[in-house]
Amino acid sequence: MADVPALVGQAREGRPRAVARLISLVEGASPQLREVMAALAPLTGTAYVVGITGSPGVGKSTSTSALVSAYRRMGKRVGVLAVDPSSPFSGGALLGDRVRMSEHASDPGVYIRSMATRGHLGGLAWAAPQAIRVLDAAGCDVILVETVGVGQSEVEIASQADTSMVLLAPGMGDGIQAAKAGILEIGDIYVVNKADRDGADATARELNHMLGLGESRAPGDWRPPIVKTVAARGEGTDEVVEALEKHRAWMEERGILAERRRRRAAHEVETIAVTALRERIGDLRGDRRLAALAERVVAGALDPYAAADELVAGLTERMGSRTV
Repeated sequence: MADVPALVGQAREGRPRAVARLISLVEGASPQLREVMAALAPLTGTAYVVGITGSPGVGKSTSTSALVSAYRRMGKRVGVLAVDPSSPFSGGALLGDRVRMSEHASDPGVYIRSMATRGHLGGLAWAAPQAIRVLDAAGCDVILVETVGVGQSEVEIASQADTSMVLLAPGMGDGIQAAKAGILEIGDIYVVNKADRDGADATARELNHMLGLGESRAPGDWRPPIVKTVAARGEGTDEVVEALEKHRAWMEERGILAERRRRRAAHEVETIAVTALRERIGDLRGDRRLAALAERVVAGALDPYAAADELVAGLTERMGSRTV
C-alpha cells in the first residue's frame, strides 16, 4: 500500500517520482484512489488547463513542446498530459508524444506524462480529470492536455479544459473536417500550424469564414482568434500564449472561468456516480429478476423501457439509504 500523505507531500515539493506514482494510482483505479483524491482536493484549483486538439499530423506534439518552452521562459511550472493511442497488445500508451518532447525531460519545472486511451472515445483517457488534479496539486501553473488526435470525435476536451485550442494545417482538408466535426463549436483559439507551407493563408481565410457563418455574438463576447505558427521553429508561439492569456483574463473578468470549472466538477461527479451505478447494475446480470424481465421482453409481454423502469425501481429499493 502506498503512503498517500507522503506521496502528496513529495509531489508538492516537485518530486517527479511522487507525481508519477500518484498518477499511476489514478490510472490503475487503485483501491486507494478515494484516499488520493481526498488528500488532493484542498490543494487544487489554481492551475490553468489548456486543451490542445486537432487531427493527426497537424503538429500537436511539436506545438505543445513549443508552448512548454514559452511558459518556462515566463517562469511557470508546466505539466503535460499527452494522451496516446493504446497499444493493442499491452494496453499502454505508445509514447510517441513523449519522444517528441524529450528536450524538456531534464527540466525540473516540467512534468510530462503519456496516458493511454484504453479504448475511451473522445480523444482523452478516462483518468484524465483525476490526473489533471494530481498535476494541479503538484504545483503546476499551466497544464497542457494534448488529445490523441482522433479527428471528428475529438470534442471531449472542451469539457475538461479551461481553454480549448484547435490546431489545423494547410493541405490536410482540415477546414472540411472542422465543419463536419463540430470542432468549430469547441475552439476558443484556432492555430494554423505549418504556416510556411502553401495554402496556409487560404486555410486561415476559410476558417475565418466558417467562424463567421451563423455568428450571433453580443458585444464583448469572445471571438476565437486565428494564429498562424511554425511550431517546429517556434514561430508564432508567443502570439499563441498571448491569445491564451487574453482568453483567460476575459473569462476571469466575466466569471466564466469559475463557471467552466463548476461544470467540469459536476461532469466529473456525474461520471463517477454513473460508473458506480453501472457497476451495481452489472452485478445483477446473474440476478433472477433481470433474467425474468429479459424473458418477458423476448415474449413481447413487456417493452424494454418498462423493463428498465422495473429494474431501476428494484435496484433503488435494494440500495435503500446506502451511499453510492
